[in-house]
Amino acid sequence: MAKTCALSRFLKGIGTSLLLVASVVACAGLPGMGPTSWKDEAFLHDGSKIVVSRSVSRGGRHEVGQEGTYQEQSLSFTMPKSNQTVRWEDHRSEELGSSNFLPMLLDVYGDVAYLVVSPMGCLSYNKWGRPNPPYIVFKNEGKAWQQVSLAELPVESKSSNLIVSAPDVEVKRLGKRFITAEIIRAVVSAYSEPEFRTILRESVKPVKGAGLTSCIEMYPDGKGGWLGADWFRHKTREECSKFCTDQKITAEFCRCFINGEERKP
Repeated sequence: MAKTCALSRFLKGIGTSLLLVASVVACAGLPGMGPTSWKDEAFLHDGSKIVVSRSVSRGGRHEVGQEGTYQEQSLSFTMPKSNQTVRWEDHRSEELGSSNFLPMLLDVYGDVAYLVVSPMGCLSYNKWGRPNPPYIVFKNEGKAWQQVSLAELPVESKSSNLIVSAPDVEVKRLGKRFITAEIIRAVVSAYSEPEFRTILRESVKPVKGAGLTSCIEMYPDGKGGWLGADWFRHKTREECSKFCTDQKITAEFCRCFINGEERKP
């Protein structure tokens, strides 16, 4: 940092305004760049606690002065019984321009770990099949994480035990790198969306403008964009096929909804 900030002193003869800009960029860094890491202490279903090391990295295109989107994130922990270290990662997805999920709950039953995440935003919600309740569940039995149904998550896992919403921002607000289970419980209890506070087992009734279940149904066009489901609603298969051809949407991404039913183009 001393060498970097020396650049500011070298430039001071160029002018006050330029010096100020050079100092901000060289000494403070650019917003939204670099990883943030911390530890969540999480209550498990049996009342015991586990320490979860978490990291997020922001980047991508964003407005000056604003944070970038999540590009990479991870969490790791030690299984209480086997002392094995387990890691979960979420990488940037091209069709989203960001990573996919917001981790909500981590729980352990013997040699099996479960992780409940929520799609991060409407595009991710559509990408992952518009689940209702809006969760994706992963299971680890000592090897790789596998997606499983919500029904497979033990009923004893009831409440979010990780910081869910903008966790890196919340960590900076708290001014701590180790967030106790009690603090996390207080943060979670203040969430306005019940599906973030508690792991719901019944479908959420969509409320316009509130929560993921109110997201407009959309599909990727295979060209880096997304189209609302209404674009794919047609009277005949031929009409649908022509639409995809005109829009240069390949067969892999072309969808046909005819009389409320999805059919092959």
